[in-house]
Amino acid sequence: MNAQALLSEAARIVSDRRVAYGDPASSMAAIAARWSVTLGAPVSAAQVVLCLIDLKLARLAHDPAHEDSILDVAGYAAVLQEVTR
Repeated sequence: MNAQALLSEAARIVSDRRVAYGDPASSMAAIAARWSVTLGAPVSAAQVVLCLIDLKLARLAHDPAHEDSILDVAGYAAVLQEVTR
């Protein structure tokens, strides 16, 4: 898959997730609230997205060609833009 196709697929996935889970900014804020309780320290929506990207990067370190993780990194990068507006 070339870069343009990858970004188009990532955009489609983000759109599908928006339908399934609602607005990404709201979803990440809800996760941040839960993680803040779990961790006993404030967590922001942007930090949630950065941690999810980091998870995917750790998996890519094991298999750099794993397309699903590459797509997820691209999608989460787009979500990061939304939560930091």
